[in-house]
Amino acid sequence: MQRMALYFSTLENNKIKCELCPHHCVLEDGQVGFCLTRRNQDGAMETLNYGQITSIALDPIEKKPLFHFNPSEMILSVGTFGCNMKCPFCQNWEISQQVAPTKSVSPQQLVSIAHSRGSRGIAYTYNEPFVWYEFVLDTSRVAAKEGLYNVLVTNGMIEREPLKLLLQSIHAMNIDLKAFDEKIYAKLGGDLKAVLRTIEMCVEANVHVEITTLIVPGVNDDLSHLEKEFQWISALDKSIPLHLSRYYPNYKYHAPATSPALLIEAYRLARKYLDFVYIGNLWDPEYEKTVCPNCGTVSIVRRGYDVEIVGLDDEGRCSKCGREIVRIF
Repeated sequence: MQRMALYFSTLENNKIKCELCPHHCVLEDGQVGFCLTRRNQDGAMETLNYGQITSIALDPIEKKPLFHFNPSEMILSVGTFGCNMKCPFCQNWEISQQVAPTKSVSPQQLVSIAHSRGSRGIAYTYNEPFVWYEFVLDTSRVAAKEGLYNVLVTNGMIEREPLKLLLQSIHAMNIDLKAFDEKIYAKLGGDLKAVLRTIEMCVEANVHVEITTLIVPGVNDDLSHLEKEFQWISALDKSIPLHLSRYYPNYKYHAPATSPALLIEAYRLARKYLDFVYIGNLWDPEYEKTVCPNCGTVSIVRRGYDVEIVGLDDEGRCSKCGREIVRIF
C-alpha cells in the first residue's frame, strides 16, 4: 500500500532526501531508496509497504529472542519486506533483500488479529521494522491503547527524531549489534554509531532492551573486538541480556557454521562483564538457562522453546533474594 512517508525533506529539481535512517538517501523522481520501501513520487516520499505483510505467525517470545520480557508467552509476529542494511549472511534475505509477495492489513485489523489469537502483544520482526516505520508507528499506538505491548526486533539503524517518537509506544526491543567495528559496519551497509545511539536511547527511555550478536566466521569473530562490545554494554548497563548467536551459511555467505568452541569462549568472556549471556542456535540448555546473578538461583530453564520458570515470583523477581530478573508487562 502506498502512503505518504514521514521524515523527508525536499531538494531542488524535484529531488527529496530521506531523513528516517543514517543513509539519508537522495532520490530523483521515481527512484526507490536503499531499503526498497520508500520512493520519490512527484517530489514527495511515499512508502511502498504500508500495511503490507509478508509473514505472520504466533511465536514464542523467546524466538525474538527476548529472554527477560514476559517469558514463556506466545506473541503475534509480523513482517514486511525491505531492510536498510545489506548483510551477505542475512538469515531472512527472501523478504529483507527483495520485494516479496504481500497481503494487506490495517493497524486495527492487526490488533484485532492479536486479540483473536490470544496474544498480549505484537512483535514487528522478520525483516527490518524501521523501514516499515509509518505502519509500525500507527499500529503500535492502536495496540498500546488497547492494552497490548509492542516489540521490535531490529538492526537499530534509525535517526534520533523518528526513534524518539516511536519509543512512546514500544515496550521491548531486541537490537542486533552486528560488530563493534565501524569498518565492518560500513561493509554491511550500516553505521555503528547510529546503532549504539539507538541502544542508549532505548535504555534511557526505559524500554526493555536485549542485544543479539550473530558471530560470523571471518566477519566479526575477533575476540578483542567482541570484548570491546561486552565492555561497552556493561558500562551502559551490565544487566542488559546478550545473545551470542551461531551463524549458519545463508544467502551470499558460505563459510562454515560458527564453531561451538568459539561461541563458548566468547560466552565466557562476556560473562566477565555482563549478568546475563546466552548462546543462540546451539540448543544447549546450559547456555540458555537464566541464573540470578545475586544468589545463583536458577530462575528459568530453557530447552529450545520449551521454557520452565522455576525461580521467579509473579513480578519477575528472584524467588530467593528478590532481585529483578525479568520484566513483566
